[in-house]
Amino acid sequence: MTSLTLTAGTGLKTDAARRGRRTAWTPTLVLLLGALYCLIPVIWVFMAASKTRSELFSTFTLAPGSGLFDNIHDLSVYRDGIFWQWMGNSALYAGGGAILSTLVSAAGGYALGRFTFRGREFVFKLILAGVLVPGIVLAIPQYLLLSEMHLADSYWSMLLPSILSPYGVYLVRIYAAAAVPFELLEAARMDGAGEWRIFTRIALPLLTPGLITVFLFQFVGIWNNFLLPYVMLADDTKFPVTLGLYTLLAQGSSQPALYTLVITGCLLAILPLIALFLVIQRFWSLDLLSGSIKA
Repeated sequence: MTSLTLTAGTGLKTDAARRGRRTAWTPTLVLLLGALYCLIPVIWVFMAASKTRSELFSTFTLAPGSGLFDNIHDLSVYRDGIFWQWMGNSALYAGGGAILSTLVSAAGGYALGRFTFRGREFVFKLILAGVLVPGIVLAIPQYLLLSEMHLADSYWSMLLPSILSPYGVYLVRIYAAAAVPFELLEAARMDGAGEWRIFTRIALPLLTPGLITVFLFQFVGIWNNFLLPYVMLADDTKFPVTLGLYTLLAQGSSQPALYTLVITGCLLAILPLIALFLVIQRFWSLDLLSGSIKA
């Protein structure tokens, strides 16, 4: 009787383990399909950028070509290298805007998360409402405001609207409430540390993983932004790469030879984002590891 019971119990455990393994394959398969769905356009850009003008419309879509370096050269010399000026503009807008936005988000989120003052919840709810407002609604009012200040069609017209990120402030506020304990701040105050020193020496190191996330989101959002530069800028030497490639694409309807330049430009434009993500992913790992060691 006992042996039969053990055999039955073992059989049930085996069946449960098999069902668990089958169930575990389901989310893995879904994730693989999702990754494939996201990667196919990137693979297409890589393959299309390597093709010559004749190969682009005459060969299999995902087949590699033989003209990648020629395409890069043609794009580099087009209008005396204006593409690289567009890339530099994008780096300035995205890098400068992301840094400024991260600093403002750090200060605002830390204040909302670790200080108690009258109207704090109202301010937080107001910022939370700002997260729900799409950027397209703000583009025209921002243009009219900056135009009155004679800043339209300037580098400042791209940097100033990027400084305040409601989502960044919200994210830092949530992260500060979890990562910066009140007891640590009170201990620093009892030791005579001022608020600025506490913020720079204690709070910022603890907030680093969250700030890296805010920086990444802001950088990618500004780099890929099309509507704001389309509204703000008229001088094509100040265009970011998104708007610059759009002008090339618009000209491609009358000059099909420009299509290869547009596709090659798209390939070069996504490489900095891939490199940035790989670098920041390393800092994410280091921050989490150092936090666990200190804890």
